[in-house]
Amino acid sequence: MQSAAAAVLATGGAALARAQYARTVRPALGSFGRVRPDLAPNDQLAWVCHLFNGGQEVVVIEDIRYHVAYTSAGHAGGATDTVGWAERRTALESIEGAGLVSRADFYINFVSSGHPVPAQHLVFLGWCTEKSMRVVESVLLKARVTDRVGDAHERVIDLLKGADRAPSLPDPPAPF
Repeated sequence: MQSAAAAVLATGGAALARAQYARTVRPALGSFGRVRPDLAPNDQLAWVCHLFNGGQEVVVIEDIRYHVAYTSAGHAGGATDTVGWAERRTALESIEGAGLVSRADFYINFVSSGHPVPAQHLVFLGWCTEKSMRVVESVLLKARVTDRVGDAHERVIDLLKGADRAPSLPDPPAPF
């Protein structure tokens, strides 16, 4: 009886310790955007979005998928929202099919599986010009990451959330 109780207590203690450690290494994934003058060609201002890990430990990207939704102007031009979650190439083809040019009107950065996101670091996700934001309503990115303990975490980020869709001036430099 005593050895069974000791085993139960040891197992419970180990589970509690693992849970506490998992909370410590859990990522705090988020995003931020701002208007910048130095990425889009021809001195265009662009809305730029970054992913950040505000947690205390590195995480590794396991998968990234996209969903593109269009404005009423985009739909009027024949664009259709992507179905479900798609790979980067499909998202690019969808946006290009709406009449926009990659690296001229917008850019979605290639981030592969296995890419580490250290604590307190940024990952550049992409940019959109005013022209592209008249056509594209949102570019959703679904990132699945694995932390140091092996737990999976998933976040959905809208690359255009809070975007200045008619930028006239760049934002001040980021403090980090």
